[in-house]
Amino acid sequence: MPSIHVSKCADPAIKLAHRIAEVVRSKPNCVLGLATGSTPIPVYQELARLHREEGLDFSQVRTFNLDEYAGLPPTHDQSYRFFMEEHLFSKVNIKPENVHFLNGMASDYEKECERYEQELKAIGPCDVWLLGIGHNGHIAFNEPGSPRDSRTRVVCLTQSTIDANARFFGNDKSKVPTKALSVGIATIMESREILLLATGESKREAVTKSVKGKCETHCPASFLHEHPHCRFYVDMDAGKEVDNTCCQATNQASCCGSTSCHAAKA
Repeated sequence: MPSIHVSKCADPAIKLAHRIAEVVRSKPNCVLGLATGSTPIPVYQELARLHREEGLDFSQVRTFNLDEYAGLPPTHDQSYRFFMEEHLFSKVNIKPENVHFLNGMASDYEKECERYEQELKAIGPCDVWLLGIGHNGHIAFNEPGSPRDSRTRVVCLTQSTIDANARFFGNDKSKVPTKALSVGIATIMESREILLLATGESKREAVTKSVKGKCETHCPASFLHEHPHCRFYVDMDAGKEVDNTCCQATNQASCCGSTSCHAAKA
């Protein structure tokens, strides 16, 4: 039965980065799914170091990002394309034509989401997808209520996510976009391997609910129990209530996989 494996250590970002490096070395043209936010920055720093000091080669690697804010141009310093250029792509030898993003300035968001989904299907699936987790258990911008079978789509951000992201916009909540384009839970679940990073006391509750709680739409990360190769990399604070172990959802057999269970936020 699929389950979430937990690796709890003092420096989980380094350990996770080394797992990604293993995949890149074993499959030079691998497809990586990437996340943004403050949590994965140490992962990208370590990957850049491995490229600089040990020759980790990204020349054939293809990448897809989880999401993008609606209405932000790629040159905006809070766009996720800008983030990836700043923290990883400008520091390794990845080719511009091999990186794929959702276009937050698309004239038709629905068509843009469909284009991205088809592009990922044509090139992928991802060999590894790196995830973070929100305080409310969201993965990418799949907020609570997102169905298991959701695909790339336009989503409305919850107030808790807007509040959490305000720090990136000068603590001005009015400047945080209220919508985003995001890959869906079903899209993520098609990856061959999923690596989720969580650090800090503020992520403890979300990690605990995801690993030890029920598999349900109220906590999108709990659906990761259904994936055959999912590992949570957590530090001592985020993982205080979980062990280095293999955990199964408390109601694994009743995991909901239908859009009829809860309405998706869109």
